[in-house]
Amino acid sequence: MKLMAKAIKNKVLKSMITILGNRRAEIIDANKRDLDAFTKDDQAMYDRLVVNDKKVDGMIQAVTEVMEQDDPVDTEISSLTLANGLKVINKTAPFGTIMIIYESRPDVTIEAAVLAFKANNKILLKGGKEAVHSNKELVYCWHLALEENGLERDWIQLLTLNRDETQAFLKNPDQKLDLIVPRGGERLIAFVKEHAQCAVLISGRGNNFLFVHKNADWDKTVNVILNAKTHKISACNALDKILFDADLPDLEAKLKELNAILKESNVTVLVDDNVSKVLTKNQVIADEAVWYEEFLAMRCVIGMTNDVDAAIEKINTYSGGHSSTIMTEDTTVAFAFMQQVDSAAVYHNASTRFTDGGQMGVGAELAISTDKLHHRGPLGLKQLVTNKYYVFGNGQIRE
Repeated sequence: MKLMAKAIKNKVLKSMITILGNRRAEIIDANKRDLDAFTKDDQAMYDRLVVNDKKVDGMIQAVTEVMEQDDPVDTEISSLTLANGLKVINKTAPFGTIMIIYESRPDVTIEAAVLAFKANNKILLKGGKEAVHSNKELVYCWHLALEENGLERDWIQLLTLNRDETQAFLKNPDQKLDLIVPRGGERLIAFVKEHAQCAVLISGRGNNFLFVHKNADWDKTVNVILNAKTHKISACNALDKILFDADLPDLEAKLKELNAILKESNVTVLVDDNVSKVLTKNQVIADEAVWYEEFLAMRCVIGMTNDVDAAIEKINTYSGGHSSTIMTEDTTVAFAFMQQVDSAAVYHNASTRFTDGGQMGVGAELAISTDKLHHRGPLGLKQLVTNKYYVFGNGQIRE
């Protein structure tokens, strides 16, 4: 794939900023058509689908921030001159063509495309049918920006395929694919992994855990739990499971207090067998599968463990590997927890809601990767490149 000059990429993004502003009304009108057709059965998906003036402003801001970031392509990673005279330089390089499969969120159509494009990748956008009008309008904006600067539309493509057509495309794509990012639940991820013929980078489910250690500051803990659980239930960084240390002072009183606070916030609280002895009126978990579940709803589970080691084991067994928090004033325990919990982001005394490219200083993100190859956590501009070795010689041969 031909490398574009840095200047032309930024000119396209500057055009896109203007076009998004000029076509604001058309974007919101297209989104209204999607919202009118949505049944609202899934509140979290509906929330992610909405595009209003604030969302358009966020799209413009995302493009602006990426435009202002350093170009991630052709950057030297390392340089060595070997004893045999070979000079070996390792540089960043584009992936080539990236496909992202996602649901509901039209802003992904902007963020994914701007990141892929500036990293010199083509991108295929497979959005959900619930956002088809919004996505068509936003990709039309991209095509206007590309054509305005003399580039082909195929740098950014929208795929409107049903499930069977998507399966066929994954098995036998009509163009070379270098990376696929399924951004959704476990069924989508399993579907893509089963049929894809190229590398798949997992943007996994949330199902995030918070552990209340015996040395936790209670006021901090309540504030963090409320924020992580109720601030935005549709986000993959929302909190679903809360584990209490059995040795927490005034355990029964604190369980009752938290239960009341959560219920006042309209959160349905499920409990395990141990907690049910205190919160006797709450529904008890009857199926282990609930521990694996990402709720994306005003719902949570409160459980109890004997100590921090038991909490770590439970989190590593059931969580989605996304985000986990420990609430404690003991920094030694916190560090041990953070080292041993197998999540993309681990927190000490802070809400899981910060697992976000913008909040973590990465900027716009393609997804939150819960994979371990080639990157974990927010996939920002710098993470949408691979690498290439440049080896310079003078007739050397290997003996």
